[in-house]
Amino acid sequence: MGIYDEHLERNAANYQPLTPLTFLSRAALIHPDRVAIIHGSLRRSYGDFYRRSRQLASAIEKRGIMPGGTVAVMLANTPPMLEAHHGVPMAGAVLLSINTRLDPDIIAFQLDHSEARMVIVDREFSAVMAQALAKVKVTPIVIDYDDPDFPEDAPAKKSEAIGTIEYEALVAEGDPDYDWQMPGDEWDAISLNYTSGTTGNPKGVVYHHRGAALMGYSNVIASGMGRHPVYLWTLPMFHCNGWCFPWTLAVEAGTHVCLRWVRAKAMFDAIADHRVTHLCGAPIVMASLINAAEAEKRPFDHTVTFNTAAAPPPQAVLAGMRDAGFEVTHLYGLTETYGPAVVNQWKDEWDTLDGPARAAQTARQGVRYPSLEDLAVMETIGEVMFRGNIVMRGYLKNPEASAEAFRGGWFHSGDLGVLHEDGYIELKDRAKDIIISGGENISSIEVENALYRHPAVQTAAVVAKPDDKWGETPLAFVELKPGQSVTAEELLAHCRATLARFKCPKEIRFEDVPKTSTGKIQKYVLRKMVG
Repeated sequence: MGIYDEHLERNAANYQPLTPLTFLSRAALIHPDRVAIIHGSLRRSYGDFYRRSRQLASAIEKRGIMPGGTVAVMLANTPPMLEAHHGVPMAGAVLLSINTRLDPDIIAFQLDHSEARMVIVDREFSAVMAQALAKVKVTPIVIDYDDPDFPEDAPAKKSEAIGTIEYEALVAEGDPDYDWQMPGDEWDAISLNYTSGTTGNPKGVVYHHRGAALMGYSNVIASGMGRHPVYLWTLPMFHCNGWCFPWTLAVEAGTHVCLRWVRAKAMFDAIADHRVTHLCGAPIVMASLINAAEAEKRPFDHTVTFNTAAAPPPQAVLAGMRDAGFEVTHLYGLTETYGPAVVNQWKDEWDTLDGPARAAQTARQGVRYPSLEDLAVMETIGEVMFRGNIVMRGYLKNPEASAEAFRGGWFHSGDLGVLHEDGYIELKDRAKDIIISGGENISSIEVENALYRHPAVQTAAVVAKPDDKWGETPLAFVELKPGQSVTAEELLAHCRATLARFKCPKEIRFEDVPKTSTGKIQKYVLRKMVG
């Protein structure tokens, strides 16, 4: 032992477990009257946000949910979803946010697999939840949420209540001065998120308090959030816990602007009316903004940062966003890394680049997040791997999958990328999405980017099609922008002007491209359609 190992023990005065829950208590102490949540006609202060979160935690405890128990929620981007992110772990429970577009069988699997003790469900999703509950072995307490700001002209309708109590009545049961407890260990689980389950049942990804707290700090840095940011909820909060932004905003006492449905007019109205500074989403959200009808657009005179992840955004979309007044920050990550763990850290010297060169820099995924310890690509082109405190604890009840994901002391992403000389990574494809044609590797992303550069193309997805001669050839599925037209022959000629001939699609199909609720293209569905 050295001199620094003697009489310098860890104790309650000098060590406390990291948790994002302290962000909210601090914000409520400093800014109790500042608006924390906007939802329709509702304005909720930080003091009320903190009070209601404690009430929810107290009510959960009174209902017999023990620390480590699972509380599932199936909610839109509404105030109860934000309160659940704080109140559930304040009670020592673990939050499971269920994708609102799932079918009853998958919902039932998640409820049983997580051993859910309570379910809070928005009445927009009551019908599908009722079908799921009819299939489960668990017997959770069911709570209804009846949104008072649910619009009459909504694109969806409410279903009949299925619970034993309404959400507001549950919150009213709780103590507003509830003395919530810090986690006993920062390694304690804070939330559970299921992967998309494209092959077999989805895997349950477990987050811990330490990782969620570090993501809060890192999001502020990576997104360039100053004092009191205004954040528009275009990203579903059920997706990787909204990339941890439900906890992040309290670091700088920012305002959450809730948005139940992502529509161009609603986004422009919120940006203009509330002076939104930040929003997140997949490239499809950017496309809906820049392709909106002129009647849906609103001018704004302030800087708006759009954080995008999922598939690499097409260069044409990035250029369109810049022309529309948005600053795009490109992020990359996975469910297993709490959402974004890589950021395209912008350099001042890139500001002088022309449009195509600037877009090419923006399209790269970037460098590791401040809270990620290491990021690697082991070959000229190889699998991207992560190591650090914002990597999941593992997969719930699935030690074999956890061991495989963590082999060699790294989390293996399954994504293929290259490491540029300046240390920035650039994704080339998912390992399973590389098309091998005549022994040559073809990046589906490269082909998609070529298609996106055509002004008529709104969405493009490229998958492999079996070929007797070449083994595989590229097949493109294309959606056109409203009011635009182009033939397959014209698109093929466009591709040949920018790609090597062997990389060009051998076939183009014009039809709707299937997507997840977060805007990711479901290539596994397209592969089934190849025929």
